[in-house]
Amino acid sequence: MIGYHAVPVIVDAYFKGIRGFDVDKAYEAMKASAMQDEFGIKFLKEYNFIPTDLENKSVSKTLEYAFDDWCIGQMAKDLGKTEDSEYFIKRSQAYRNVRFENTIHAGKDSSGKFVEPFDPTYASYVKCDFVEGNSWQYSMFVPHDIPGLIEIMGGNQVLADKLDALFSVETSSLEDKPLDVTGLIGEYAHGNEPSHHVAYLYNFVNQPWKSQKRLHEIMTTLYFNQPDGLCGNEDMGQISAWYVFSAIGFYPVNPADGKYVFGTPQISEATFNLPNGKTFIVKATNLNDNNIYIAKVILNGKEYPKGYITHQDLMAGGTLEFQMSDKPGVVFLME
Repeated sequence: MIGYHAVPVIVDAYFKGIRGFDVDKAYEAMKASAMQDEFGIKFLKEYNFIPTDLENKSVSKTLEYAFDDWCIGQMAKDLGKTEDSEYFIKRSQAYRNVRFENTIHAGKDSSGKFVEPFDPTYASYVKCDFVEGNSWQYSMFVPHDIPGLIEIMGGNQVLADKLDALFSVETSSLEDKPLDVTGLIGEYAHGNEPSHHVAYLYNFVNQPWKSQKRLHEIMTTLYFNQPDGLCGNEDMGQISAWYVFSAIGFYPVNPADGKYVFGTPQISEATFNLPNGKTFIVKATNLNDNNIYIAKVILNGKEYPKGYITHQDLMAGGTLEFQMSDKPGVVFLME
């Protein structure tokens, strides 16, 4: 949504071996964006979070900058810039500093006190700690450090319970709620980018069938082949891109780590004609409206235990097969 999100695009391209640009100049531009004093970054450098009394949209900015900083840190490490890498990786942990009672993100002032009283459903275009969203929606935005998010929340089951609550809580009806907060299932908002990875997070807490159920629900109830067939603002094509990935059966939860996390396919076969001349085919066998769960994954003829494939797997060519069932099935390895 906000931040300096050209950074993950550049870093993703870099690690995927896409060149044709000056890597050193690109890195310096990324670093300059992250070290300026505008848009609350001055306060991020000083406090390692953005205080609510010093900057509007403070929590959203803290969280989104944290992801971008992680990306810079990864590229700096690969380029041998050890000091930069350590600095930005440390700064990417800023999400921990606005975590209220380890359960949800909330505004925190420059003296270290959290905003009270706190309403996790509050959203506004005017003074708010979140941009086009609320604490419910943003509190899962740690795509670069999901194990860290699980840790500070108290473990796998706590995060699973919080995800369950996100999708099932009664949707708030605030009068000044931003129009961008749309495509709602509970307080999950598919119509805006910060939520798009959230349904995939069940994979990381050993309950992938819940990802599969929710993803099927999103694809079949929030997308339609008609003029108003998208549930929100199609910023840069993101809502459509989410569907293309998800209908095939996987999605880049962290857009810059080279992994595509499994969801549930909506189409029986897709073929990638790769630039290296190879072909990668994704198949879904026994797929129908009832068989929404993955029973088994087969990669190039062998049973595959992981809950994701890498970009390198895809570029090597081959066949990925999802064997579908009407009952929850496999639990994936996510490491």
